[in-house]
Amino acid sequence: MQKKLSGLLLLFFLFGAFTVQAQQFRALVFSKTAGFRHQSIPNGVVALKKMAEDQVFSIHTTEDANYFTDKNLERFDVIILLSTTGTIFNEEQKAAFQRFVRSGKGVVGIHAATDTEYEWPWYNQLIGAYFLAHPKQQTLRLEVVDSDHPATWHLPKNWLWTDELYEFRDINPNIKVLLNADESTYQPAKAMGENHPMAWYHEFDGGRVFYTALGHVDAAFEDADFLKHLYGGIWYAATGQPFK
Repeated sequence: MQKKLSGLLLLFFLFGAFTVQAQQFRALVFSKTAGFRHQSIPNGVVALKKMAEDQVFSIHTTEDANYFTDKNLERFDVIILLSTTGTIFNEEQKAAFQRFVRSGKGVVGIHAATDTEYEWPWYNQLIGAYFLAHPKQQTLRLEVVDSDHPATWHLPKNWLWTDELYEFRDINPNIKVLLNADESTYQPAKAMGENHPMAWYHEFDGGRVFYTALGHVDAAFEDADFLKHLYGGIWYAATGQPFK
């Protein structure tokens, strides 16, 4: 009986180890808000958990900025900022976040991640821009500028999309634009002209960053094309695998 129990325990241990090893990468979803709170956040959390299950990566979700310590963050490969808003970190948490990025890890920003930490220049350069304004929700034509990135591999050259459409200021000139808004197809609040990025990626301070301005509406997190777009960005930021 004891031998049988030992054998079962060994199988359980091996199965558990295999399960851990099978995860492609580890993601932390952070959705703290200190300003406007998007009603799509719960939908986003549910969609990301389902994505993690389908795409075989591990996920942890929190809205507690005290979680941002070196000990906790070193467990993850990518931090996903899900429509965060306002000033959400203290100085110690900022420093831990910076060390995470500088260790070669990834960051993904979704929608209002650009409406965050306006008094932190490092964050502005990391995320790629700051939110400026948005008009009412509308449908527009999104132009795929770069189809060689995993976030856009699946998309048509012209993508019809309905959302709350962000306009930006303080854009990092080093971002690599993936999607561009065609302002002739909708009514902007503060027009940016022909160069109106809506999704981008870049390497910054040792880490990898992907941002998409999409994701205000609940329906986005049920849309197959958007979820593939989002997963492509997460995969890039988390793994750093070559894609060109």
